[in-house]
Amino acid sequence: MVTGDARATAAPVVPDPRRWHALWVLMLALFMDLLDGNVVNVAIPSLREELGMTAAQLQWVPAAYMLSFGVLLVPGGRLGDIVGRKRMFLVGALGFVLGSAVCALAWDAEAMVAARAVQGAFAAVMVPQVLAIIRVAFAEEFAKVVGISAVIAGVAVVSGPLVGGLLVEADLFGLGWRGVFAVNVPVGALTVVLAGRWVRESRAPGVRRLDLAGVGLAVLALLLLLVPLVQGRELGWPLWSVASVVLFVPALVLFVRHQRSRGRRGLPQLVVLDLFASRAFSAGLAVQLLFQGLPAAFFLVWTLYVQVGMGWTALDTGLASIPFSVAVAVSGGVSVQFVYPRLGRMTLLLGVLLTIAGLVVFGVVAREGGTRVDALAMALPLALIGLGVGQVLSPLTGLILSFVPVRHAGSASGLVGATGQVGAALGVVLVGLVFFGSTTGYAAAFERALWLLVGLMAAVALLLCALPGPIRSGAPPSADPVTTTR
Repeated sequence: MVTGDARATAAPVVPDPRRWHALWVLMLALFMDLLDGNVVNVAIPSLREELGMTAAQLQWVPAAYMLSFGVLLVPGGRLGDIVGRKRMFLVGALGFVLGSAVCALAWDAEAMVAARAVQGAFAAVMVPQVLAIIRVAFAEEFAKVVGISAVIAGVAVVSGPLVGGLLVEADLFGLGWRGVFAVNVPVGALTVVLAGRWVRESRAPGVRRLDLAGVGLAVLALLLLLVPLVQGRELGWPLWSVASVVLFVPALVLFVRHQRSRGRRGLPQLVVLDLFASRAFSAGLAVQLLFQGLPAAFFLVWTLYVQVGMGWTALDTGLASIPFSVAVAVSGGVSVQFVYPRLGRMTLLLGVLLTIAGLVVFGVVAREGGTRVDALAMALPLALIGLGVGQVLSPLTGLILSFVPVRHAGSASGLVGATGQVGAALGVVLVGLVFFGSTTGYAAAFERALWLLVGLMAAVALLLCALPGPIRSGAPPSADPVTTTR
């Protein structure tokens, strides 16, 4: 393998009993980040009223977070490999708490958008360290532990509307919508204190410098792609947005050539391109790209269907999503503990088929009921979709990263996260085009969006069948050495 990393000669790491305490601290940080990314949507009407935000400014409340998070994930993960994963986790968590506090204190629209960008940037430093630290500390139990994290992540994503609705309506301490952000301050502070005590430090051996030129090219390429994907539809796809997507291709080619050049010269790379020589790793990232488009796109159009088309409140929407949340948690746990160890990658295929079944049932419900569908009628299709998502997301990240040497855990974790962000943005754009392009009402628009998602899941199923090796076998974790310190 041609990289700038030198292999370490350190003795194998002895498992630390504190690692299980550290795991739950890391899960708390992951839950906090993912919940924050989804809970803010219910506060947007209050932001418009109190801060006098325009429609464009309101769009930038989630977009500023998504953009800064997506473009900095890969360099954030690589910084952990170089400087130390625990150290960068603490830096990211502290910065995330700071950004949350400014959001809670925001005095105008500009301050809110800037604070959201700060939140996303520090989350991009914090989140890749979670998977990288797990990869190091739980080498023998990696798939199981990543499955736990996927379950927690799924619950955090879908419980956002419910938690946000409760916080806004409860008006704790008179904070109103500010409580949505203020809750991160004590939770984040507790995370920092406990992580400082229980998480072990680790870093990649032989990598001591960050490829700054590579960071610049990677950020440029992702901005060229993500900015138009996030904002293009709302702005009516102006010429600059189309040109930006076109320019993404040469920017990506330039980045790849730069990384190959550094690899040939024996210099550290931001993204270790040799990882893509593994067909399983590349195909796994493709699955991640397509499948991550489902949750973001589905909940966008479903929320609009029930809140705008049917007049539901944010709290009504959150309560109705409970079957999905419960199904994701149960399915993810069962998948990791019992199904994946026996069926391997067949588990993911079964999950995709369950997801397709849920989407089809929901399409029939929407066609028959129009805008008069109640929460009870939605429970079955939401539960089926949740069962499918839990079956796929729980083992997927572990499957992808199991092909990655431990010394590249941070870089690969950032790459997996960035791929998920791009997939979510692509899913929202594609499904949004179908949904907003409909002129026959919200129920018909929702139904068309569901059929597009069915096609997307069919493509995921084909990719899973194309993965190398027998469909029933999982991938053993790599046992490459890693430098650790207490």
